[in-house]
Amino acid sequence: MPERAFTAGLRLDRVRLNISESTVRRLSFYLRILEKTGDAGVDTLSSEELAERTGTTAAQVRKDLSLFGSFGKRGLGYAVPQLASELREILGLDRTWRVALVGGGRIGSALFEYGGFRHRGFEIVAVLDADPAKVGTIWGDVVLSDISNLEAVLRAESVDIVVLTIPAEAVPDVLDRVVAGGVRGILNFAPVQLRVPSDVTVKDVHMVMELEALSFALSQTGGE
Repeated sequence: MPERAFTAGLRLDRVRLNISESTVRRLSFYLRILEKTGDAGVDTLSSEELAERTGTTAAQVRKDLSLFGSFGKRGLGYAVPQLASELREILGLDRTWRVALVGGGRIGSALFEYGGFRHRGFEIVAVLDADPAKVGTIWGDVVLSDISNLEAVLRAESVDIVVLTIPAEAVPDVLDRVVAGGVRGILNFAPVQLRVPSDVTVKDVHMVMELEALSFALSQTGGE
């Protein structure tokens, strides 16, 4: 059985100081494979098997995991349930994150309907919009709030993460209010770069930029 890899404090210090975003993304891939194989009744996976299923190398798998401690035993591989549990803790998925969605348009509506968030521990507890026609409507078990009450809603709902799905021109003012409301995690769908204090983390989802990157990749190979 794999040994306990680290204390919570050590884990957080290492993540904060040394762990790249690409490593974190691979950890998410590893977790999904472990959960899928665990559901299929698989008890152990080698680094080679985990690498093959995630499109990387066994050396990379071992390097990524070694950043957080010692897992598995030589010749026996990784115990699937235990490693999955450790990765959920590393990724902060061993708790529920309270999420507020700012923007009740098409993107906001689609995100609210996506059941995978709650499955992963991200619970949308508030939705806010500036449109009077939307304020007061009910989505699931959430009543849409007026964005004028943003700070009060964030505090009342103990929000951990805010998702911004509003027009780019509205983002700067809303961002300042989100930070003032005590939120330290922001997922931004607007095509604008955000400046935030050092203790606030922003992740941008720029779908057009991703399509442009794909266009570039296709253009480079199209003439071959």
